[in-house]
Amino acid sequence: MFSKMYDVDEAHIDFQEVVDGLYYPFYMEWTRHAFMKEALGIDIEEEFRQGRMYMVLEYSLRFRQSLKKGDKIEVTCQLEKNVKRNRVNFYQQIRVNSVTCAEATFTATCLFNGRPIMPEAVSNALAY
Repeated sequence: MFSKMYDVDEAHIDFQEVVDGLYYPFYMEWTRHAFMKEALGIDIEEEFRQGRMYMVLEYSLRFRQSLKKGDKIEVTCQLEKNVKRNRVNFYQQIRVNSVTCAEATFTATCLFNGRPIMPEAVSNALAY
């Protein structure tokens, strides 16, 4: 499973001394983009210049434990098939010391000329 390590940004701490729930998806997005580039070879900025737009259609996020100031977090990312053939799910977790603090599933697609497509790199990765 692909993962990235981050330090909790102190600017993300709210008045309760925990990470504001708004920021959890940001850590996941950074990891998802890194996964696409490093594991799948998809540079979404270059893809956009070539007319392919990668976009999240929906997500569900479950909070299990709060992130706190000083936490070093591991954010994971793995592909899962979606029931619709032109969509893919990214299953992600945020962990601290191997304890899952949040988990989410992001459903995404790629649009090319206004139509949803499944990039070959994603199809190949799902075939395993």
